[in-house]
Amino acid sequence: MAWTQREAGEMQRRDPDLAADERTSLVQFLDYHRATLVQKVSDVPAAGLSGRTVPSSGLTLSGLIKHLALVEDHWFQEVFSGLPMPEPWASAPFDDDPDWEFHSAEHDRAEDLVALYAAACARSRAAVDGAASLDQRSAGTAKTTGETFSLRWILLHMLEETARHNGHADLLREATDGTVGE
Repeated sequence: MAWTQREAGEMQRRDPDLAADERTSLVQFLDYHRATLVQKVSDVPAAGLSGRTVPSSGLTLSGLIKHLALVEDHWFQEVFSGLPMPEPWASAPFDDDPDWEFHSAEHDRAEDLVALYAAACARSRAAVDGAASLDQRSAGTAKTTGETFSLRWILLHMLEETARHNGHADLLREATDGTVGE
């Protein structure tokens, strides 16, 4: 018999408000991830819940770091600051391959990927340092609502995005060479 969301009190997965105070933002992001976990385990047969390990996938460590570099530039340069995307994103063939950063990373050297990510993070830190407050609104808007984002929301979202992909990196690293832990 499968476990269902109803048994957990119907946790609803809702996107956090785009411009809430700290307490509300923190609670909403935590509730979002709580509901995500419940969603992931809902309706899975008991044997699948405890009897499955992670199978191979196309996800790679190089793809993850390149993806996170893209995400840093997207949120802090393009959305928050309203600046054009820097290279390699500006000329990347995303129309032909929406997951270009994942697919092209296998051809990049590790030190180049780390440098790409470090540069994107430095640009992100500069954008945050230049902001008047966490309440400062983004130049770009949400596609679904047309609302602008607070810097607070973007920082929390990036924390969530990075943490989620660090979980993927843990699994990939363990599968690669057995290294586990932080």
